[in-house]
Amino acid sequence: MVAKRTNIELAQLDGKWSYVAYTPLREANWSVALVVPQENIESPLQALNLLATVLGGLLVVGLISAWRQVQLYEQIRDRALISSRQAQQLSKTLKELQNTQAQLIHTEKMSSLGQLVAGVAHEINNPANFIHANLNHASEYSAGILDLLKLYEQTYPNPTAEISDRAQDLDIEFLAEDLPKLMASMQVGTKRIRQIVLSLRNFSRLDEADMKFVDINEGLDNTLMILNHRLTATADQAEIQIIKKYGDLPLVECYAGQLNQVFMNILANAIDALEEASQKRSFEDLKTNPNQIKIQTQVDESSHYAIIQFYDNGIGMSEDVKQRVFDYMFTTKSVGKGIGLGMAIAYQIVVEKHAGTIEVDSTPGCGTEFTICIPLTSKN
Repeated sequence: MVAKRTNIELAQLDGKWSYVAYTPLREANWSVALVVPQENIESPLQALNLLATVLGGLLVVGLISAWRQVQLYEQIRDRALISSRQAQQLSKTLKELQNTQAQLIHTEKMSSLGQLVAGVAHEINNPANFIHANLNHASEYSAGILDLLKLYEQTYPNPTAEISDRAQDLDIEFLAEDLPKLMASMQVGTKRIRQIVLSLRNFSRLDEADMKFVDINEGLDNTLMILNHRLTATADQAEIQIIKKYGDLPLVECYAGQLNQVFMNILANAIDALEEASQKRSFEDLKTNPNQIKIQTQVDESSHYAIIQFYDNGIGMSEDVKQRVFDYMFTTKSVGKGIGLGMAIAYQIVVEKHAGTIEVDSTPGCGTEFTICIPLTSKN
């Protein structure tokens, strides 16, 4: 409550002339007034008394005004505190909704990937095992036939003209030399198929909802197996060299499928960065300084953490991108190539699910390095 300027007027009240001192109050429709009859101020002493009375009245009005001001200030402060708390609560709720949305998208994505992997692995695994098992018998049969053919040649060194012509048409010497190599290469091929199927199954691990002790190095190899088609040189893309420096890691207690998804997101982003950088480099430059991704694992004995580091010599990141790389819905990729969830989910998996840390260090034009620290045993 704030008082306005005090007014003093001469007015006739009850048939007598009196001096009226009044002060209107801004926040109310009333005023504080002091009425003094005219004859009471005829002498100097009476004037002094009047002045003292007026000043006393003004002091009372000032005290009332100050008290009201304090009340208004406290009300405004309380409203501001409530608004601040509501804003903080809304911000917290929004972040939780974003986390929930990202987790739902991640869960749906992993579920779809798991179904795809399970179907592909099942369809490929059965015929691959059939071929691999029968190749062993085929190798033995072919070796036996070649031995029998050599025995015939030793027993009958002078075959008929018809047999000689047929042997020449088939190039028996080359066939006898190449057939064992052909059977061996087919066995290697089927082993490769079986390894890919196993990597697909180990990569997803969607049936393992609980934490288990797993081999981190094996998880990295399985992820690289999935991404092998993007690492091999083609007519449209340069080769990306993988340099592995695996340490002697013990088994780490973790959610294996989720951690493999983190490796996938980081490696896929590194490949994207290298492919973008390759478009601005000449063939000679790529040959002299090839695209590389280095993966290093080690154990920090003092803190009992497993450390996984990824380094690529791609385009790097600006300071602004580096600060926002783990934000939800943030991406530097064009529409259709990324929605800004990969690294945000990686951060959530490492930090929230495994009580670990994930850090990025990057310089534009000099590549990017991600460092992940995971406790050897669960802290959750």
